[in-house]
Amino acid sequence: MKLQVEQPGALTTVQDRGRTGWRHLGVAAAGALDPDAARLANRLVGNPADAAVLEYTLIGPTLRLDAPTTIALCGAEVEASHTAGDGTRTPVGSGRPVRLPPGSLRIGPLRHGIRGWLAIAGGLRTPPMLGSRSTDLRGGFGGHAGRALVRGDVLLAASAGLPSPQLPWQPSWWVEFDPLPDAAIVVHFVPAMALDETARALASRPWRVDVRSNRQGLRLQGEALQVPAGDIVSTAVAPGTLQLPPDGQPIVLLADAQTTGGYRRIGHVITADLPLLAQAGPGTALQLVAVDADTAASLREARRAQWRRLEYLLDERLRSLPPAG
Repeated sequence: MKLQVEQPGALTTVQDRGRTGWRHLGVAAAGALDPDAARLANRLVGNPADAAVLEYTLIGPTLRLDAPTTIALCGAEVEASHTAGDGTRTPVGSGRPVRLPPGSLRIGPLRHGIRGWLAIAGGLRTPPMLGSRSTDLRGGFGGHAGRALVRGDVLLAASAGLPSPQLPWQPSWWVEFDPLPDAAIVVHFVPAMALDETARALASRPWRVDVRSNRQGLRLQGEALQVPAGDIVSTAVAPGTLQLPPDGQPIVLLADAQTTGGYRRIGHVITADLPLLAQAGPGTALQLVAVDADTAASLREARRAQWRRLEYLLDERLRSLPPAG
């Protein structure tokens, strides 16, 4: 089936779980900024966890669908709707599988967060590059032509082979994984050098997300940290690395992070909390909390247990869905 882009949204890209095994050659991971939300959307439509999805920012795209399919929206709150060929408009809910006839799917402005993910049954069929369909915006490859979508683009997805319903159908239930931010986001990090003076200052001060943030890194604003004197050697970095540039305003590296950096490393955001930063738009308040490696591992295991409980719930609900048609 084909999906034609009628409106691209502010920043819509093809992403999956990202590229692994290439950082030694300078290739970034890319991938969905919240891989759990993308994974949930894929599970709702019966896709493998690593199937390619659309990640949209601030305002989603409008897509023309030429065949019936099943979709799922996960992430920030959004008003979405489907318009059939006869002009009938139907709201489309999030966090659930939605069966759609051919027509136009509009994903509007986002609330209580800035990003969402659209999964389509069968997955998007962009050409894989280095083992991933993710878009590397800095490298200009992967995804769809190595860039964000623009009006007129056509994407291919595997046909689900479903009978075409007269109107969209969706269950009354929905599921969520992470609560959307309504106040300060609490983010845990492991200091680079035990709990030194810089780490204490980082954890004791309030921070807000700078408007210059992007998929490469989340820039923070607040009372500047003291930057130790002296040069340092450029060294390896990864998503989650906390850097301290000369202006004393920290940066949290995200999925599109470079592979080496010349700023001081002051810590690393724990794996369990990185997905929360996907919804941290400009002005969002952050509270950084220092933890040790054992606590970081415990929080990671707690998140995995939370996902297993959600999988069990989903399996029960998906099995109870009526057959298509």
